[in-house]
Amino acid sequence: MGYLGRRIGKSQNTARGGDGADGNLGGGILDLFEQGYFAREGNINRSPGQPLTGMTATGGVISDYTSGSDVYRAHIFTSSGTFNVTDDTTDFGATVEYLVVAGGGGGGGMIPGASHYGAGGGGGAGGFKTNLSGHPLAGSAFPVSDSPGSYTVTVGAGGGPGNEGQGGYNGSNSVFGSITSTGGGGGAEASGTSPFGGPTGQPGGSGGGGSRENNAGGSASPPGQGNAGKTHPGGNSPSSGGGGGGAGSAGGSPGTGEDGGNGSPIAIETNTAKVYAGGGGGGAGGPDRSPGDGGPGGGGNGGSLENDGSNATFSTGGGGGGGAASDSGPKTTRGGTGAAGIVVVRYKIASTQTAKATGGNISFFGGKTIHAFTSSGTFTAPAPLNPSALSVECFIVAGGGGGGAGIGGGGGAGGVVYKPGIPITNGSPYTITVGGGGRGSVIPNNGSLSGQLGADTTALGLTAKGGGGGGNGQGGDQTGDAGGSSGGTGSTTGSDPAAASQPGTSNPGATINVGHAGGPGASTTNKGGGGGGAGGAATGEPMPATGSAGVGGLAIQAPPAFRDPAQRSGPTPDPFNGGGIGYPGPGSTFHWFAGGGGGGAYNPGPASGGGGGGGTFSAPFGGAGNGRNESNFGQQAGENSGSGGGGGGYESSGGVGGHGGSGIVLIAYPT
Repeated sequence: MGYLGRRIGKSQNTARGGDGADGNLGGGILDLFEQGYFAREGNINRSPGQPLTGMTATGGVISDYTSGSDVYRAHIFTSSGTFNVTDDTTDFGATVEYLVVAGGGGGGGMIPGASHYGAGGGGGAGGFKTNLSGHPLAGSAFPVSDSPGSYTVTVGAGGGPGNEGQGGYNGSNSVFGSITSTGGGGGAEASGTSPFGGPTGQPGGSGGGGSRENNAGGSASPPGQGNAGKTHPGGNSPSSGGGGGGAGSAGGSPGTGEDGGNGSPIAIETNTAKVYAGGGGGGAGGPDRSPGDGGPGGGGNGGSLENDGSNATFSTGGGGGGGAASDSGPKTTRGGTGAAGIVVVRYKIASTQTAKATGGNISFFGGKTIHAFTSSGTFTAPAPLNPSALSVECFIVAGGGGGGAGIGGGGGAGGVVYKPGIPITNGSPYTITVGGGGRGSVIPNNGSLSGQLGADTTALGLTAKGGGGGGNGQGGDQTGDAGGSSGGTGSTTGSDPAAASQPGTSNPGATINVGHAGGPGASTTNKGGGGGGAGGAATGEPMPATGSAGVGGLAIQAPPAFRDPAQRSGPTPDPFNGGGIGYPGPGSTFHWFAGGGGGGAYNPGPASGGGGGGGTFSAPFGGAGNGRNESNFGQQAGENSGSGGGGGGYESSGGVGGHGGSGIVLIAYPT
């Protein structure tokens, strides 16, 4: 019968194209040796219709982009979740490149009335680890497999601010599988009376800055993830706090002794480099001194005289700025809050579709191109790519409010707006502003400090209002603030909280324009009220649309165009930092946002604090923070969730409110 692989039909060299007796086009099947030889090159199949393929995975926000001749897919986690490899079959090798940045340390706070000007040190940046090829800090290869396929991702929260003479708190660790980055060290304070570090900067991924009077900066511990905080020279003069260390350089270098250390640039979210893990600037304790600048990479600036240090930029792992007090001024100042970290995982894929616009993290789902903005940026549809104008749909969420302290109310969710059919002018840049979350209340018995309001989110002519802060339960401002959804009230008042402002916001043509009021606290049960959520009651859930006492209002699900099943977090929420983009609702559906924070409580047991965004992780909580009991801090909401922070428990040595989550902007149009 002849040898295996013999030709069938006439040879390509002898057959005649259409003018012979048989009328066949030239052809015949090559024997297997020749077919195999011409179809392969470098052990890669070049047969028509057989493109190179990459593996498939789910988790986080997806960004597809081209770098040189390579096409990558990045999974970006701004809140904890799971990177799940569903198919490890790939022509590029089953390995991934990663960036793991921990939460940055908080800046040191100050007390007035000392015998000298005082200034807190800047917080150290979160630890920075990567194996991206060519990066100076690159580690070894990271192989992955679809058996078991599940890799835990923990995004560390930023450290809380130092307050009333306290040093800043260290940031939390970030984890990807076997890779752990260490939280940044808290910045020092100068009075020496604090149990939270005193005048010495704390060690961490990068160390916190030292305070005045030659106090030491914290070390980078363990080494290899960052740099030390600045040890400030010179006794009582120049009376300024040292800068926190950054991933790229030590605190105060280069620049003055007060500046935060530089972060490290890396192109892994997209093909454009972004800087992460900058140190916080030190405070300026005298009228002749300037506060330190935060290091590039999200570090917060230091405060001057009686001003707080500024918060670090969210999802960068930057350190918070140090606060500063005057010689005899009455005001207590606190440091800035450290930023939550970030985890990015990327790998090569076979191909990508061409986007018609630029800006944000770009992915493709259901015949739509999706641009996800997890931080502020610009959306542009270049005229050469678009012969006719685009029409887009846009879903935006504002930053959530911070929780109240001392049996405090939960923070209100950011307002939510959705509008389809928005015409885009080709070539015109549209500014996208993603609102940050409000920080939780720290001083329930001093002044009228409730939880801070979340910041507004604006995009394509739409405005979502930031969520209201939760009221304090043991003094100060006990009434929840107005906002997109309002915050809950503290425990010692039965009054209703302020009304939600989002439904009254002018957004013509919007089909979703929502926010709800928070709930009242109750002195009889020692519980703060829950913050309002953006959503109404879900089918089968007993929770009302507004926050009842202790329980936060429900979250809301993004419209169908944005529900890419590959682009989500979870399904297990982070028990410390809330949720974030894509966290589940009823029946394990995903893509819920803007839940209200739970109220705080005094006692353990049944009065152990309210549930964020509906009370249970099976309800649509959208990453909202739970309230806490006794002296526990309220739970922080997840970044890019737009949800409210949890109310703090009883204020003795704790009871601080949780921070609200930053917002998000999602834009989609036909691919």
